[in-house]
Amino acid sequence: MKNIGFIGTGIMGKPMAKNLQDAGYTLYFSEHFEPAPAELLGEKGFACPTPAAVAEAAEVIITMVPDTPQVEDVLFSDIGITKGLAPGKTVVDMSSISPIATKGFAQKVEELGAWYIDAPVSGGEVGAKAGTLSIMAGGREDIFEQVKPLLEVMGQNITLVGGNGDGQTCKVANQIIVALNIEAVGEALLFASKAGANPAKIREALMGGFASSKILEVHGERMVKGTFDPGFRIQLHQKDLNLALTGARELQLNLPNTATAQELFNTCAALDGSGWDHSAMIKALEHMSNHSIRG
Repeated sequence: MKNIGFIGTGIMGKPMAKNLQDAGYTLYFSEHFEPAPAELLGEKGFACPTPAAVAEAAEVIITMVPDTPQVEDVLFSDIGITKGLAPGKTVVDMSSISPIATKGFAQKVEELGAWYIDAPVSGGEVGAKAGTLSIMAGGREDIFEQVKPLLEVMGQNITLVGGNGDGQTCKVANQIIVALNIEAVGEALLFASKAGANPAKIREALMGGFASSKILEVHGERMVKGTFDPGFRIQLHQKDLNLALTGARELQLNLPNTATAQELFNTCAALDGSGWDHSAMIKALEHMSNHSIRG
């Protein structure tokens, strides 16, 4: 398994593809969906005109695109992957999309004699570059084991959660936890600052206690410094929380704090911050309080 299709070379996909090339895999990219960066083309990277042509050239086809409609288009359009997919090949969707749609996509792919693994990721651009992403997979165990060597190039914490769609369900759960932790850290630092304390020192102190977390460590520092260049854009987290809230309505669940986090992201969007890193949720809290923790 040396020929891999890779469709979607954005903030996350580009370093993931580079790690696969560095591990010795030859990658095929689709010029139709998103032309691959020049640095990925050459001895280990080839441009194909369409997703269908990528599927014809590769044994495993990885997709890493923004949302459910893009995955559907890449898979099932007139020039999509399924038009070039042969029995025995495998599609690995590493996008973060609807769990319900994923089950339908998997069924259609498997009706063609091919296989489908949903394998969304967590860890942001930093994890993508370092090859340390958490990967939550759904699909048949034997097919998962076949593609696991590829996943191990891109990530470290790799878990087969269950059947098709369960990987995406796990990713939605992950995004709920991350959003609510960002909100908690933002509120805590805002409270500390408004009370007259130094938020940087508060964060430093909290890192040694039970409140310590990856969000406090990484995003707390971003909040204190005001460095909101995107590792993971607010608009993408809005998309993920929309999946959570839509799913909750279908399941007749109430997710009140998830809804609050989404409203805070909506406030950031209203402040022209859709492209900010999701740690910039604190700017919504600051806006409502008329107080900035950065003075």
